[in-house]
Amino acid sequence: MALGPGAPPRLRRGVSPNPAQAREAFAARFDFGPDVVAIAPGRVNLIGEHTDYNDGFVLPMAIARATVVAARRRDDAVLRACAVNLGREVTLSLDHPLARQPTDPWVDYVLGVLAQWRTIGHTAPGMDMLIAGDVPIGCGLSSSASLTMAVLRAVEHLSNTEIDGIEAALLGQRVENVFLGLSCGIMDPFVIRNAREGHALLLDCRSRAFEHIPVALEGYAFVIANTGVTRGLTASKYNERVAECREAVRTLCTTSGKSGTHLRDFTLDDLKAAQNAMEPITFCRARHVITENARTIEAAAALRAGDASAFGALMDASHASLRDDYAVSCDELDAVVTIGRAHPACLGARMTGAGFGGCAVLLVRRDAVEPFTEELLAEYHRAMGIRGEVIVSGPAAGAGVLH
Repeated sequence: MALGPGAPPRLRRGVSPNPAQAREAFAARFDFGPDVVAIAPGRVNLIGEHTDYNDGFVLPMAIARATVVAARRRDDAVLRACAVNLGREVTLSLDHPLARQPTDPWVDYVLGVLAQWRTIGHTAPGMDMLIAGDVPIGCGLSSSASLTMAVLRAVEHLSNTEIDGIEAALLGQRVENVFLGLSCGIMDPFVIRNAREGHALLLDCRSRAFEHIPVALEGYAFVIANTGVTRGLTASKYNERVAECREAVRTLCTTSGKSGTHLRDFTLDDLKAAQNAMEPITFCRARHVITENARTIEAAAALRAGDASAFGALMDASHASLRDDYAVSCDELDAVVTIGRAHPACLGARMTGAGFGGCAVLLVRRDAVEPFTEELLAEYHRAMGIRGEVIVSGPAAGAGVLH
């Protein structure tokens, strides 16, 4: 949901779609109630950007914006799916090989889950399904993984089979990598499936080891600011960054004598020793990833210690690195960060997500959130001519089922 110049500023305090309304809408459309209502949150990454596909560390949290999927099992091999937000509906046979639908790409995420469900040895049930949600689309809060994980929860329930959280995250990643042909790491489906209310999730993207860390920065809250700019260049630029990181790894293997496979395997000293053997851009890309991994580990330690000042400083450093070394920020993101940091109630700010638009996340004194958000939106509109959106949300729970 990109907000244009004519849209009013909006302050959202994390009210997820109402499951009871989803039940009612399902009954109105299909003439009977659902067997299951599944819900999966969006997510915001607090720090650790562009590290996931480099086998590094990330520190996201789930947010109280969500996708709700109401579903009922059918006796035949038919999928009837209705997307409330889009006003679209499809009816498809599941007896045929599952393929992408060019006229209704939203249903590809449903079909992708069913296809991957089959690959792990299960039967994809026929079903009637209604989808609703309030995770903004195209702004880096992972509306796609939210949909995927909500659908998976519903399919598990209708199949009377539950898989574990890591397997579910891997299935969600394969939906995008294999069925949709999109490059992405494991972070989004992992946190959306495995988040714990009141906690951030520190994830090692290589080993998939993770830790729930209480978000207890006393007196402070995270504010998510949507620039209203859809990330139009993300796919091509993302692929460029992946290629640049791989090139850096090849050079580092030669200069260091190490046999690493990802930038995770190298230190800043390794990189500095290789600087003359690399293109300047490649060096900068690698410097961001290596230092961002270190910042993420430090940020987790600051969160455990309840050190808001240290956490904020790491957010600032992360944004500078993403802007200058990784070159994935944009004027609108920089404006939000600059305006936010000029306010005395803000301890830190950074872009979040892939970049080139989308959202920033800011650490703000809790008792000043209301005036802060009002001033941020007003100043941003004056500076960029765009009315953004602000979401205030505590750390939410991961995907679940409401029987």
